[in-house]
Amino acid sequence: MMSDSNEKYQAKNNARLAPAGLPGKHGHLSIEKPKNSRLVIIRLWRYLSRQRALLFLVLFLLLINIGSTLLGSYLLRPIINNYIIPRNIPGLISMILLLAGIYIIGAITGIYLNRLMIVIAQKTISAIRTDVFSKLQILPLKFFDSTSHGELMSRFTNDMDNVSDALNTSILQLFTSAITLTGIFTLMVYISPLLTVVTLIVVPFMLWVASAIIKKSKGFFANQQIALGAVDGYIEEMITGQKVVKVFCFEAVAEDDFEKLNFDLRDKATKAQLYSGVMQPIIQNLNTINFALTATVGGLLAIFSGLDLGGLAAFLQYSRQFGRPVNEISSQYNTLQGALAGAERIFQIMDEIPEVADAAAAVQLVNIKGDVRFNEVTFGYDNGIAVLKEIAIIAKAGQKIALVGSTGAGKTTIMNLLPRFYDIWSGLITIDGIDIMKVQRSSLRKSLAIVLQDTHLFTGSVMENIRYGRLEASDEEVVAAATLSGADSFIQRLPKGYQTLLQNDGGNLSQGQRQLLNIARATVSRPSILILDEATSSIDTRTEQFIQKGLDQLMNGRTSFIVAHRLSTVRNADEILVLESGEIIERGNHKELLEKKGRYYQLYQGQFE
Repeated sequence: MMSDSNEKYQAKNNARLAPAGLPGKHGHLSIEKPKNSRLVIIRLWRYLSRQRALLFLVLFLLLINIGSTLLGSYLLRPIINNYIIPRNIPGLISMILLLAGIYIIGAITGIYLNRLMIVIAQKTISAIRTDVFSKLQILPLKFFDSTSHGELMSRFTNDMDNVSDALNTSILQLFTSAITLTGIFTLMVYISPLLTVVTLIVVPFMLWVASAIIKKSKGFFANQQIALGAVDGYIEEMITGQKVVKVFCFEAVAEDDFEKLNFDLRDKATKAQLYSGVMQPIIQNLNTINFALTATVGGLLAIFSGLDLGGLAAFLQYSRQFGRPVNEISSQYNTLQGALAGAERIFQIMDEIPEVADAAAAVQLVNIKGDVRFNEVTFGYDNGIAVLKEIAIIAKAGQKIALVGSTGAGKTTIMNLLPRFYDIWSGLITIDGIDIMKVQRSSLRKSLAIVLQDTHLFTGSVMENIRYGRLEASDEEVVAAATLSGADSFIQRLPKGYQTLLQNDGGNLSQGQRQLLNIARATVSRPSILILDEATSSIDTRTEQFIQKGLDQLMNGRTSFIVAHRLSTVRNADEILVLESGEIIERGNHKELLEKKGRYYQLYQGQFE
């Protein structure tokens, strides 16, 4: 019996691995089939064909490599018939040297084959990875809102690795095996058609056994993948929530649950590996039986039907080699299916609909005053339910407009409409009287600066992170922006000041310090319109008071929209809009709304209860 925790994680990962095309964390174990293999192969070939010259060279070397192997085996026939039986020692030495030369050529071509395929594979994967990353830059925000970061990372890592592994080895091995199989079969028929028929008797049985094992092992590998995902998910949650684990003394329970999950993974992984590992020895034993049968019949033909001993030796060599490419083709099936499924998931990102292109007549916003108006704006997400209903806002240039209300009232959604992260259903949003639907997105967003509740810092120096708001900003402008936002004082205390390197999303800074850098980043961008979406929620009250003057200076002369739960931060707003269920139910300044004793009054008084 699995614990509730075990069942929870199993259910979660079963859902994640359901046939919806979503990758697991360990795609290399997945045996999910692509929905359209032919289309995926065609698209992969478009990338591979960019290395057409190298592919022709690979094909040339491949033919030489396979030809040297086949020719080396066939030379046993003249060596035995013409030199060993007649005891022609000088000729035998010459043939041995020739044979050695052929095998050396085969070895050299094999080395260069592998090197070339690695070069081709990595160039191809690099091109695919670049295209996927470029596509991400033009996808709308709703794509990232509806797709988990883990899924995207899985496609960039596990799925990409699956494709890379297949291009590095599997494809070359499949082509080598197929051509080798054709060459061996042709030479076997040439030497003795009757012996060829005897050899092929066992082949259908070998293929049937391999197919049955692969089909059976799929279920075990799928179970292993689910169990592995459960262990992964549990470890991730326990590491992320380690403080909670310790403060509530959950360690013993966590260990117990992990032990159950780990034992479940062990059992399923053992079954998967044992079942898949049995194919190799079974095929080898069938090859041995086939070889013994061929040798027996071949010996009888040599005695009674005049088959030359050299031909028999060469045929037996081919017979022993015949099972190897069959086995290789069978063993590469899962790898190739996983790679095609991974490629299909990667191409799904490329097929996502990008942001709607700007209209041909789209204009640029230049030297705007910042007069923003929402005129009867209605908006909803993909479920068809309106989230905002006939929103009307008038923000004159330089005014401060605050949006308050319960969680989920629609405050942040309104702010997502202004930079056109989402497009409205109906109504009109204008800036200085210009419909934002007729404005170039890049121009629109350069006119805005947004400070979000969730901070994000990039790997790099403090200076570089602030300059991200405006890349052409000078060092002096960066320092001035940091000073205005109140960040300069703590930056000066860092080991290397503005050149201090930040990593792991600024993990060496406090949450408040990270937010101060985000505010400085917005300051240096010199926006005409400012959006503060819970910008001070991560900052303690004392720090908030310290930077409030900086924020006031930042907002001075700029049209500002302030989304806040701390109503103390919006007291000085020119107008406060109270939202509930996507509608504006009250509007006015702080004093007016308190006198009404409505919803704003309740929210304000609730902060002191």
